[in-house]
Amino acid sequence: MRLPQARLDQVLDRFREIEARMGAATDGAEIVRLAKEHAELKPVAEAVEAVARARAERPELEEMAASGEAEMSELARDELEQLEARLPELEHKVALLLAPKDKDENASAILEVRAGTGGDEAALFAGDLFRMYQRYASGRGWRVEVDSISEGDAGGFKEIIASISGDGVFGRLKFESGVHRVQRVPETEAQGRIHTSAATVAVLPEPEDVDIEIKDADIRIDTYRSSGAGGQHVNKTDSAVRITHLPTGIVVTSSEKSQHQNRARAMKELQVRLYDQQREALDSARAESRKSQVGSGDRSERIRTYNFPQGRVTDHRINLTLYNLAKVIEGEALDDVIDPLIAEDQAARLAALEDELG
Repeated sequence: MRLPQARLDQVLDRFREIEARMGAATDGAEIVRLAKEHAELKPVAEAVEAVARARAERPELEEMAASGEAEMSELARDELEQLEARLPELEHKVALLLAPKDKDENASAILEVRAGTGGDEAALFAGDLFRMYQRYASGRGWRVEVDSISEGDAGGFKEIIASISGDGVFGRLKFESGVHRVQRVPETEAQGRIHTSAATVAVLPEPEDVDIEIKDADIRIDTYRSSGAGGQHVNKTDSAVRITHLPTGIVVTSSEKSQHQNRARAMKELQVRLYDQQREALDSARAESRKSQVGSGDRSERIRTYNFPQGRVTDHRINLTLYNLAKVIEGEALDDVIDPLIAEDQAARLAALEDELG
């Protein structure tokens, strides 16, 4: 993609303006805001400067290559050839940085996994999916905290909700939202027949500065006794918290030992859910004018099938089929699925930038 010089100059002008204002700012809030924008613009400005340097070298090398001196001319032609190969890569990098992006790309996230159709087998599959994400998160140095859990009768989970903290969590896991289908012989199946079950996954961004106003009149807070393992482990006080957001009907719960902690965590989760509701509304509006919905499709859509007899994983959104199911379900090779989804999303964003540039 050939980026107009005017667009590149615009980026550098803004970056230099931010640097100048940072040096003169005295208000704390303004300094924080400028520092954040500076950090976001710095890699873009550096990439733009690299393109500018490469473009500036070209006429000099062309002039040297056309000179009469054989040795200098040959060296210049070699350097020019290398430059011509390098410049498109530099411009592509800038284009990706300039393309419209998800502002929650680097946010932490709330992960929800729920058993769908398939009874006990669906709950077992939900457990397999959660462990896949747990191991994947561990491999990337992310922190996983379980917020609430409902275990299946035969194992696995009817529902499990967890917070995953770290850099870039939402940017990589947002593609996991949707219906995941499994085809395998359940342990409870005496006849050896293959069953099809499903579980749903939702990934909600947890940005640091969620600006969602929640009025006291719009929520109902209930406390109740959380269940325990029996005996001395049973919680004998009403410490668990359930918050209902009356206008939307959203219900969030937290059932740790401290009622104060539970209330704070439940309010935080409510903010995230309301924020996600706003995101979904925007995504739906954008979807009207674009064909690709890799990163923000309908969560009721079947996105992936895990076929155990064939060791096959298929992502239906991009027609990707892999035969390394064992490593994917262990979280070890989940990037083999996520990376192509990110590449598809980047291609869509570049197309949007081309439309913007005309």
